[in-house]
Amino acid sequence: MEQINSKQDLINYFEKGCKKENQLSVGVEHEKFIFDNPTNQRVNFETVSKIFDFLEQFGWKPIKEKDYVIGLSREGQSITLEPGNQIELSGAKLNSVHLNCSESYKYLDELRKACKKLNLKMMSVSFDPFTKLENVPQTPKQRYEIMTKEMPKDGKLSLHMMYQTCGTQINLDYMSEKDFIKKFKLSSFLVPISTAIFANSPIVENSLSGYLSYRSKVWQNTSRAGLPKSFLEDMDFEKYTDFVINMPLLFVLKNSQYLNAEGKNFKDFMDGKLSILKNIKPNIVDFKNHLATIFTEVRLKEYIEIRSLDTCEWDCHCGSPAFYVGLLYGNLDSAYDIISKWEVSDILNAYIDAPKKGLNTIINNKSILEWGKIFLNLSKKGLEKRSLKNDSGKDESIFLSSVESIINNNKTKAEITIEKFKNKKDLSFLYEKT
Repeated sequence: MEQINSKQDLINYFEKGCKKENQLSVGVEHEKFIFDNPTNQRVNFETVSKIFDFLEQFGWKPIKEKDYVIGLSREGQSITLEPGNQIELSGAKLNSVHLNCSESYKYLDELRKACKKLNLKMMSVSFDPFTKLENVPQTPKQRYEIMTKEMPKDGKLSLHMMYQTCGTQINLDYMSEKDFIKKFKLSSFLVPISTAIFANSPIVENSLSGYLSYRSKVWQNTSRAGLPKSFLEDMDFEKYTDFVINMPLLFVLKNSQYLNAEGKNFKDFMDGKLSILKNIKPNIVDFKNHLATIFTEVRLKEYIEIRSLDTCEWDCHCGSPAFYVGLLYGNLDSAYDIISKWEVSDILNAYIDAPKKGLNTIINNKSILEWGKIFLNLSKKGLEKRSLKNDSGKDESIFLSSVESIINNNKTKAEITIEKFKNKKDLSFLYEKT
């Protein structure tokens, strides 16, 4: 196992993530709530085990922790569990949105069959609209025990994040440190815009929450999360390394045991100051585990993770990766030129406003609706320029139709949900048809 001897080893880790232009890939991760059909209760781990068992017939292989199957893997993809048994697909790294979309639809079809067989229902919204926090069934994954104890100490809605939210994450590559700096800054500046456009979580405990993205409101009040001001400056590999090593450890994994790090940070670990580990120093796997416990809106591993999006149903699921691929891979310089004229304070204010005001949020004297039109156009041109076509000869811009619908009609998924809820006084329409 590769030992960490200095900060430079960590900087080198991020540098190893640099890809050639013809190697740039797209990964998509998305979560779902599953409910029992007769009772409308969130599924417990016993039911999840039956789902996993059913899915194995499609070539999924079990991932175990102690005696439990806690996930599945297949061809670069994995199905994992969030703390409240939300089911997440972490997709493979693929070279077009066409392939991401096909991967997701295949998985959805398999999950739909499992739900039909087991009399379950799926829902793709970003905050559980029914269940009280204390009624969410838990999963037996070890690390969630420590997180449940530690996270609320530094973020009052941390448990709501863990147990009651679902999100979408887009994973994109960088070609050099210079390319990373631009992409990371652009992704950070776009956080309020993607929060607003993809808002899809307005209901909490069967009532209107006053927010369009309650998920975003929750994440802003979650430990180790948010949009640090430093992310809106020129973040390079060394600065990100400094940010990460000064972050307290949430836990340390040794010999299949998750240990409470008792307030020590990763730098303490590097300096051999963790008494729980008899002062041994970390290896690169320890560093990767630590990176995965940082819950900011944008995050770096050996690729950039964009995490500021509500999840959505399958008619719009491919829209968010297409939107970001068009900007970061197809039209980076033009998009970057726009945000480079914006004030950092404007973005931080918009970040607070966007979960509630949505497309009416103001950045640099324009509404997000107006900015949305500009970035949508840039994304479309970027995807057309990439010119990656499906079997019918259509490029990736076909997946922007759901975003176009939101922008052209000035109405997010959240606002459509609010209208339906007011008319029907019932939320059963949120369940997906199986």
